[in-house]
Amino acid sequence: MLALGTSIPVIGEIEAPGLQGALRGTMILPAQSAPMILIIPGSGPTDRDGNNPQGVKAAPYRLLAEGLGEQGIGSVRIDKRGMFGSHAAVEDPNAVTVDDYVQDAGVWIDVIRSRTGAGCVWLLGHSEGGLVALAAAERLENVCGVILVATAGRPLGEVLREQLLANPQIAPLMDAANHAIDELSVGRQVDASKIPPELAPLFGQAVQEFLISTFALDPADLAKNTSKPVLIMQGERDLQVSVADAKRLHEAAPHATPAILPDTNHVLKTVASHDRNENIATYFADNLPLAPGVVDAISRFVKRH
Repeated sequence: MLALGTSIPVIGEIEAPGLQGALRGTMILPAQSAPMILIIPGSGPTDRDGNNPQGVKAAPYRLLAEGLGEQGIGSVRIDKRGMFGSHAAVEDPNAVTVDDYVQDAGVWIDVIRSRTGAGCVWLLGHSEGGLVALAAAERLENVCGVILVATAGRPLGEVLREQLLANPQIAPLMDAANHAIDELSVGRQVDASKIPPELAPLFGQAVQEFLISTFALDPADLAKNTSKPVLIMQGERDLQVSVADAKRLHEAAPHATPAILPDTNHVLKTVASHDRNENIATYFADNLPLAPGVVDAISRFVKRH
């Protein structure tokens, strides 16, 4: 458990009460009066550093938190309920909805404010975490504003459909994928026994309630209804979310601040070409720094507000 004292900066483990056990994360507090950001992870088993046992080792959240700390901005980056350090919070990490993650964000806001004295907390959501951040900003108190990083501007069912279409190995299975996405998007579960094995990790019975809860939300509509300050950050080399998504978010929320970063991909690393293999290689490179402009754009936005 991290305990605050007179020693600044503070870097260490922090806990919040979960449903059955503790939620855990890492706090960086460069000064007692520092603005605080809660970093909400993206989809799947993504940990507090932004890594994923399914193939991401780029540590974008750790690098982001450290970079922000150097500019005087504090952060708490977290493990999702039921995963990694937060494994004791619930028995089944798949038995979750967007509302559950919003509830956890509210608990983290309360803990951060009580530990630091911050009047409010910024919500930074990466990828799917941006959808959670937008939903949380609409429902929770003491939110300073929202920082959307590589966040889709369309319902996630549409994004998933587009990603699957771009994968030639999935092309023969698109009828089944389209049926699953269509049914889940209107709130109906699908028969998992009829889902091709190649698609089972995406549409298995265990994750269908979560998919229903995400597919039902349009991030552009949520952004439109957010009166708080919003930063929309998008890399031009992102293979998973496009600049068009950022533009759709900005059209819905013209009060938002856009930050389109050249040569920046989904894990916030520099990619200088259109080469897909070069892009994917950065997903395994925690030794590579974040792309220029990532930390600075967030720092300027937070300090300006």
